[in-house]
Amino acid sequence: MDLHLKGLRALVTGSSKGLGYATALSLAREGCRPVINSRDQVGVSAAAAKISADTGVKALALVGDLADPDVPARLVNEAARLLGGLDILITNAGGPPSGAFESMDEADWQKAIDLTLLSHVRLIKAALPFLRKSKSASVLTITSYSVKQPIPNLVLSNSIRAATVGLTKSLALEIGQDGIRFNSILPAWTNTQRVIELMTFRAKQNHTTLKKEMALQSKDSPLGRMGTPEEFANAAVFLVSPAASYITGMMLAVDGGMIKGTF
Repeated sequence: MDLHLKGLRALVTGSSKGLGYATALSLAREGCRPVINSRDQVGVSAAAAKISADTGVKALALVGDLADPDVPARLVNEAARLLGGLDILITNAGGPPSGAFESMDEADWQKAIDLTLLSHVRLIKAALPFLRKSKSASVLTITSYSVKQPIPNLVLSNSIRAATVGLTKSLALEIGQDGIRFNSILPAWTNTQRVIELMTFRAKQNHTTLKKEMALQSKDSPLGRMGTPEEFANAAVFLVSPAASYITGMMLAVDGGMIKGTF
């Protein structure tokens, strides 16, 4: 299937590694021109160079911490300047720390809100003037399957990512008349560095090993394994592409069947 992504312009945040990187790489393979982002100058520059070398499509790199209130608008404006506009925005940010409810103070909650909710708000708000000029405008927020099935010891993520899903659905209804589609992907356990960190935390709490915790979590999927970043990226690239032009307001679980509810 031709996804009609060739020549389109995308900003993918939180994309020097993991799900964001896999998505930017897959976009470039389809001929889309990506700008990627990370807090780490060395990491994001290396990631952009690798995407460019692997695909023949020049990927550009921007540095910035999405938890900083001033950074999202700067990233959007700079990406639009470099690309000559913007057609696709994929908002991805690192998750807040693990821990139980009573271990978190108000400062922890505020930091998590800035990173996990307000980064999406600020990025989308800054991008709207550019997206309104596009004939193939699409926004994808990356959240978590925890919005449907809370994950133990992730109270910050469970709570705040649900707000991002509410934001995404609301914008699909409110701004759809402008021709901009809004969707979200709810990934489950995927073999990324972030998941290894969470599994390491869990192993410490349970006095087990990383290998044992990874194997135990994999059993939660009927497929008997965790997903790969590439499998996530396949779904993400389709959703933001013109091939999905009549899909908006969708909260798509890429979870290998880990969500046990019917809806």
